[in-house]
Amino acid sequence: MTGVQTCALPISIDLARRAGDLLMSIRAGFTGEAGDAALGDLGDRAANELLLEGLATARPDDAVLSEESADDPARLDASRVWIIDPLDGTREFREGRDDWAVHVALSVDGRPEVGAVALPSLGVVHGTQPPPAIAPAAPGAPRLTVSRTRDVPITGPLQEALGAELIPMGSAGAKAMAILRGEADIYAHEGGQYQWDNCAPVAVARAAGLHASRLDGSPLVYNGAERSLPDLLICRPELATAVLDVVRSRA
Repeated sequence: MTGVQTCALPISIDLARRAGDLLMSIRAGFTGEAGDAALGDLGDRAANELLLEGLATARPDDAVLSEESADDPARLDASRVWIIDPLDGTREFREGRDDWAVHVALSVDGRPEVGAVALPSLGVVHGTQPPPAIAPAAPGAPRLTVSRTRDVPITGPLQEALGAELIPMGSAGAKAMAILRGEADIYAHEGGQYQWDNCAPVAVARAAGLHASRLDGSPLVYNGAERSLPDLLICRPELATAVLDVVRSRA
């Protein structure tokens, strides 16, 4: 890893942790009804402001792509672009659940080089350096993380072909980190995700040695003009071939 990338790393971890702490404080002090959309809006805005101010202070020459800010097309000409999701899993956050996250990532020439995923309700931040360890594989059928709120077409074929156990979960960051933490084995998504939904999780997953790619096995490329990516696969490396074979069999 280059010196430029290394010096960015503490910023990603520090900002993700600070944003997570702020969100926990906001949720604890909220006096409205559980699940109130106002709580999610408040958290989104506050965490975004913290991250933007932190990046502007520490890396004023870098571009930023955030879920909660207007997209500046000047980022397309930048080599270094921070791709952030101040609150991934807003629904889970406002419902009082644990499966939400803060994403802070640095894309360098389209590659997710540095990243941090905070899981504030669990009190942890997973970052890219030092590379995190993958928890040992669990015995039995592979466990597939799936959305709590929507159907994903690839889920059925994977469940049938691999005999996978389905684990419903909230945010993309929580799903990806569940594989790192040994709570799941496969996260496969199709139907589109924004770049901020998975750039930081992919950076952390890759640093740990997990497989991370498009569903067809091609690389994930960030900072494109189209803010969304069609699909995503993060899984334990020993399962990658089997998963990709299932995907190809549908073609």
